[in-house]
Amino acid sequence: MAGPQPQAITLSAPQRTILEELQRQHSCPQTLAVRVQIILGAAAEQQNVPLAAALGCTPKTVWKWRARWAAAESQLAAAEAEPRALRQAITCVLADAPRPGAPDTFTAEQIVMIVNLACTSPSTVDRPVTTWTPRELADEAVKQGIVTRISPQSVARFLKSGRAAPTSQSLLAQRQDQSR
Repeated sequence: MAGPQPQAITLSAPQRTILEELQRQHSCPQTLAVRVQIILGAAAEQQNVPLAAALGCTPKTVWKWRARWAAAESQLAAAEAEPRALRQAITCVLADAPRPGAPDTFTAEQIVMIVNLACTSPSTVDRPVTTWTPRELADEAVKQGIVTRISPQSVARFLKSGRAAPTSQSLLAQRQDQSR
């Protein structure tokens, strides 16, 4: 018993070229590689179930990426004039959709400003301490208007995380120099 026909996918020559380049690329993330194979298979008129079985995913996954590609055909056609723009458009179409959740509380600029503050001496901003603590940094960041509010735990996380690792290392070196 035959089910509904899968959505037809047509690829232009530039689209096919970029998809094949992405497929051959050694640093292509696995999720992107599977999505590229889905689109290439769909363009070759493969059915969803056999294509999903060949790629080790579900028919629902194949259906979803066929539908996303079909919905973006006009956007992709508009980007074909410039190969770099087309490549970016293709990777955007095949990228994960934004997930729900709370937006970031602090911008990258705010984090950099807090880390920069940690690299200065507390005496330069008239703090009555010799070294920064997360509580002192949080209070000073609010006082300077960098953020409206922040917890000491967030400040400590910024200084410990990989997002601020080089600056944190220089802060540690500065503290060690001060203690000598």
